[in-house]
Amino acid sequence: MEIRRGGAADAPIMLAMLDGAVAWLAARGRTGQWGDRPWSDDPRRVERITEIARGDEIWVAEVRGRPSGVMALSPEPMHYVAPADEPELYIKLLVTDRAFAGRGVGRALIGKAADEARARGVELLRVDCYGGGDGRLVDYYRRNGFEAVAEFTVGDWPGRLLARRLG
Repeated sequence: MEIRRGGAADAPIMLAMLDGAVAWLAARGRTGQWGDRPWSDDPRRVERITEIARGDEIWVAEVRGRPSGVMALSPEPMHYVAPADEPELYIKLLVTDRAFAGRGVGRALIGKAADEARARGVELLRVDCYGGGDGRLVDYYRRNGFEAVAEFTVGDWPGRLLARRLG
């Protein structure tokens, strides 16, 4: 696996991975996180991903040249999360292609985020995720070194803020 710097041209890859994740979740009756419609069918979501791809730091994991996961990093959190009291690196998006599930793609991208933070002298890495349903996503981040630090809601969407110290 290789991880390369991405950018605005990767927005279609990001949307395709999000569409695949929605389809996978919906097929299992787990529509609470992102619903059951493809992201690419919703102009607001397409614009959101396009803005993230243009404005944030994008990293793309590739396995044998095929995109397998994407991560967006920012020194600032999402608009619905209060900024930290210290410099931070925030994972705004982390999604993997379902064809590569269980192959460590997400873990490798989280490792890349930690490396980037350390290289900048930043000791705090944060991420937020869907905090409802069966809790699998929160558990995933815990297995990758994060601790849940807050709960929040955006509309009726239950979220969880997690943090990882890199000291």
